[in-house]
Amino acid sequence: MTIQHQPGVPLAPTGSIEATSQGERRARQIGIALMCGSYLCFACLDATAKYLGHHIPTMEVVWARYLGATILALVAVNPLSSPNVFRTRHFWLQNLRALTLFASTILNFYALRSLQLADTVSITFALPLVVALLAGPMLGEWVGPRRLAAICVGFIGVLVVTRPGFGGFHPAMLLIMVGTVLYALYGIWTRVLAGHDSSRTTLAYSSILGAVLLTPTLPFFWVWPENGLIWLLMAATGLFGALGHWLLILAHRRAPAAILAPFIYTEIIWMTLLGFTVFGDVPQTWTLVGAAIVIASGLYLWYRERVVKGGGKV
Repeated sequence: MTIQHQPGVPLAPTGSIEATSQGERRARQIGIALMCGSYLCFACLDATAKYLGHHIPTMEVVWARYLGATILALVAVNPLSSPNVFRTRHFWLQNLRALTLFASTILNFYALRSLQLADTVSITFALPLVVALLAGPMLGEWVGPRRLAAICVGFIGVLVVTRPGFGGFHPAMLLIMVGTVLYALYGIWTRVLAGHDSSRTTLAYSSILGAVLLTPTLPFFWVWPENGLIWLLMAATGLFGALGHWLLILAHRRAPAAILAPFIYTEIIWMTLLGFTVFGDVPQTWTLVGAAIVIASGLYLWYRERVVKGGGKV
């Protein structure tokens, strides 16, 4: 689950989002397709983690996810191909940023044990709203009254999904909420580091830290997988995550972020289909209504961002 711009993702030019040629329009169409494929991979990652959580300890699932990411990251960026890949001007911030991603992943995987996939993705769709809210005090990028109203409406949508006090709230929803805030901090610190360290350095730190922290503790929670399918799915967690980020990189090379941003919300389709197909989960009406509210507020926030950058009023 990843809504903000990812480390290692070079953004396409954003000065104008209007395609100027047939070739550029074609490239943007490919970028949109890659973006949808990326979030299909992230949905498969969550579905796989949810399934594995019923067969092996959650921390073992997280370890498998990070081990796969580490192996693939070291193939792409390593001291041989990139001699200074681990050199950073902000060592502590790099590690703090990677730690927030690590903690967010743990909370997300624990929550998936108890929640439907549609519930988790509906809550995490509030991520752009949280980022917009935190960007003011942390980056000095304050939102105006219209965007603040959109943020408030989006959080009402989250309340519709969770329905605290009305029998629909599950304690695991708190894990998703905290994980979303942590992921928002991860996204903001990614933007801060983008002006100081290379994307390869930032990608390396975020991929490797989890495996470094969990591998020494593996004997304390390790349970041998009961069959080959579990081993295969453990490997798939790393593959889905890495493939999703790779497609995200390719998408941003072909189209501006402003074009791609709305297609983040296609993940609700994949999560709903996988939840029904794999687990037999039928989303509740309140979940769909709340998700629609959050998506609408997120799209309005994206629209206002375009207006502001284009010289309009906040």
